[in-house]
Amino acid sequence: MSMHWNPGKATVDLNPAVAKPRPSIRRAPAPVSAKPRVRRSDEAETWRGVVGISAIAAILVAAIGAGAWVTFSKSDPAADAALARFSQCYAAQGPNCVVDGDTIRMGGETIQIAGLDTPRVDGSRCEAERNAGIAAAVGLLDLLGNGPVSLSDPFRDAGGRTVRKVFVKGQEVRDAMIERGLGRRYDAESTKGWC
Repeated sequence: MSMHWNPGKATVDLNPAVAKPRPSIRRAPAPVSAKPRVRRSDEAETWRGVVGISAIAAILVAAIGAGAWVTFSKSDPAADAALARFSQCYAAQGPNCVVDGDTIRMGGETIQIAGLDTPRVDGSRCEAERNAGIAAAVGLLDLLGNGPVSLSDPFRDAGGRTVRKVFVKGQEVRDAMIERGLGRRYDAESTKGWC
């Protein structure tokens, strides 16, 4: 037998059948309110629910509206630049294009440039006029690509045409086209051709 085994000692029960009582703390009873709680009617509860849901819906609509406004009012420089860009009307890739040397389309409106006469491409009377008209259209496209384009209010010129002054960075396009030799001042009485 082993020396450690001592059958004469009392064993300890690890799971006592009866737990020791814990000391309890006595608290004073909660005061009873003098006013008894009144239960609301079913109709009042229904209306409170409707008002609450309406308030939450209004807050959600306002938040969605604010988010939409912020999203759509943001300026996207790349999109703005694409909308402001000009191309030739036969290959238009946006709302702005050059019809010929003295006519453009901008925002869906055809605009005759005030005080400018250039050779025609369509309806030209000779090959020299057609070539000069193509050069004028390419030159106008180049000018319009140099900066923001602005327009005057429409008015009638001496020939009865509805025209507008066109500006690029504040400079009138008519003057720049004449300086480059791509056109001449418009004269309603002139019968001078380009051939």
